[in-house]
Amino acid sequence: MKILSKKRFVSLIGAFTGGVAGYLYYYFIGCSTGNCAITSRPFNSIIYGAIMGYLLVSAFGKDKKY
Repeated sequence: MKILSKKRFVSLIGAFTGGVAGYLYYYFIGCSTGNCAITSRPFNSIIYGAIMGYLLVSAFGKDKKY
């Protein structure tokens, strides 16, 4: 029994990579005033990056035709 299919594994890798990219964006660019909705806290940047990474990888995945 497979726990993770290949498609889900690739999507999770995309989400993880996006989360890392979101943190790096916060760390190196960030928001100096603290008023930015996405980059004001590292948690927000990580979640936003993970969602964007997941959606980006999912958009290029191949769909099975039934």
